[in-house]
Amino acid sequence: MIEEFGINAGIVWSLLNETGRQNLKDVKKATKFTDKKLYAALGWLAREGKINIEEEEKEIFVSLS
Repeated sequence: MIEEFGINAGIVWSLLNETGRQNLKDVKKATKFTDKKLYAALGWLAREGKINIEEEEKEIFVSLS
């Protein structure tokens, strides 16, 4: 399962690298991940310091560090 988290983190990282800053809804739609898979991938990237997570007007945005 941990390997899957790493693979999914790579998919999210690649998406953000191509598109730039995205809100969580758009990331979820583009990756077609479940909430659990998306949050695990984001947690992986956040723990490694590879993403920024910001909240603006009750919406959460992620971008590469």
